[in-house]
Amino acid sequence: MVMKRWGVVVGGLIEPELSRSERISGEEKMSDIYESAATSLGLFSSPCLTKVELRVVCKGISDRDALSKPDPCVVIKMQSHGQWLEVDRTEVIRSCINPTFSKVFTLDYYFEEVQRLRFELYDMNSSHNGMREIDCLGAMECTLGQIVSQRKLCRALLKQSNTVGKSMITITAEELTGNDDYVELSFSARKLDDKDFFSKSDPFLEIYRVNDDGTQQLVYRTETVMNNLNPVWKTFKTSLNCLCSGDHERILKCTVWDWDSNGKHDFIGEFEATFKEMRGAIDGKQVQWECINPKYKVKKKNYRNSGIVILNQCKIIKMHSFLDYIMGGCQIQFTVAIDFTASNGDPRNSCSLHYIHPYQPNEYLKALVAVGEICQDYDSDKMFPAFGFGARIPSDFKVSHDFAINFNEENPECAGIQGVVEAYQNCLPKIQLYGPTNIAPIIQKVANSASEEVHTREAMQYFILLILTDGVITDMADTREAIVHASHLPMSIIIVGVGNADFTDMQTLDGDDGILRSPKGEPVLRDIVQFVPFRNFKHASPAALAKTVLAEVPNQVVDYYNSKGIKPKVPSEFEAPRTFGH
Repeated sequence: MVMKRWGVVVGGLIEPELSRSERISGEEKMSDIYESAATSLGLFSSPCLTKVELRVVCKGISDRDALSKPDPCVVIKMQSHGQWLEVDRTEVIRSCINPTFSKVFTLDYYFEEVQRLRFELYDMNSSHNGMREIDCLGAMECTLGQIVSQRKLCRALLKQSNTVGKSMITITAEELTGNDDYVELSFSARKLDDKDFFSKSDPFLEIYRVNDDGTQQLVYRTETVMNNLNPVWKTFKTSLNCLCSGDHERILKCTVWDWDSNGKHDFIGEFEATFKEMRGAIDGKQVQWECINPKYKVKKKNYRNSGIVILNQCKIIKMHSFLDYIMGGCQIQFTVAIDFTASNGDPRNSCSLHYIHPYQPNEYLKALVAVGEICQDYDSDKMFPAFGFGARIPSDFKVSHDFAINFNEENPECAGIQGVVEAYQNCLPKIQLYGPTNIAPIIQKVANSASEEVHTREAMQYFILLILTDGVITDMADTREAIVHASHLPMSIIIVGVGNADFTDMQTLDGDDGILRSPKGEPVLRDIVQFVPFRNFKHASPAALAKTVLAEVPNQVVDYYNSKGIKPKVPSEFEAPRTFGH
């Protein structure tokens, strides 16, 4: 493949013939890029020894001032090629100086790698103007190997000045067993004790697993139902491993509290249960427990209980892994969409984001190669549809937001990632960069293909759309609508922001900071968008970018098929045709 220098304007370009030495050098350089990406991305093929679950408890968090207690949240980061990348974060617990977080982090554990972790504690207090004021209260660094070897790692949090503070963080590790089944539970209660003078109790339920050594581990904390003595809590899902370590006879201690805004929640009552008892609700029957306050039981002569807690539904869900679906024949259908708006700059100019240097790939190519090299391993024919948007295209030079960059609308596929790169290079001289930056049409185009897969009721094709863009999109409302629609389909969207534009508004498309909704208010069914600015990875290896943008895809694949009750197929030679509609 030859990396060409562009000679004149877009639309009437003269391509100077390169010398043989230049061609060979260009081919070698581009080959080096692919080899470098493949080598760097080789870490993904490293066999995972096991998975571990991490749970976090903090003690002695200092109050920022006398008027308010902190609203703590812990962020876990992993080091990759010298950069700290966020892996996940806990929930926020209001007004609490000794939080026990219910969020469980699940990490792959590699014996042969040093996996450096960083736990950062934040106070997520809300300020008076409605904006969130976030303060870092301390951090702790360690390796996953240290946590696993000690099973429980307790350390002081370091302040920003690297001085030891009074706050402590405890990380507990537990190996995931082969029991990957999940259980779905629906709890309610009736006639709970009223703990408030001017209103009714605001109850929430906590479930703890009693470990073999007598210690208790928080499994789940429900939401708070305000002003209600007969609450119905939302259905929740947890793994059997997390709930009872796979032991159906293990004691589960359940506690009902009356929530208070100052963090000093009032105890209503408690009861003990086992998963064996909970299974009584599998057939639609209700299982009930008396909620007992031990103090009242001793003091009050006619005391019966402090309410009744009811399990309305217990459903066991067989969970399949990403590899189950891939080995069952599910293909990852990878599609690329490239921004050809005028804001990228004239491709002849070395300052342009589309400038083709003879030896050095631009940011579009780097992002494409990094992500594409991973996805192509899961596509048997390695034929990738590639589209452009925001350009005037021949022959009528009207603006298009979903044109095939090989100019073959009937067959927009390119042979391998290298074929996409060549089509990208070849189309640049033939188009006129224009605008605006509309991405809803390309999302809808891929969604049309994904919707055809829905009707098969088989796990055979899952679609990943990689959008490479240099600026904030101009059709935000239509894009939100398209994403909400796509969230019901076997589809994920990765958006990489190229260049130095302000991408703040693009973060709204990534559901990590809240629930994305359509203009009509309909929420996404599941989080399918991952957005990252390429500049965060400019000085990192291609693997760092690929690992970040693709990290959520396996779970998105599994969540989609499990939510639809679609099981992996037995490996076969079946391969479905693909079509791309308008």
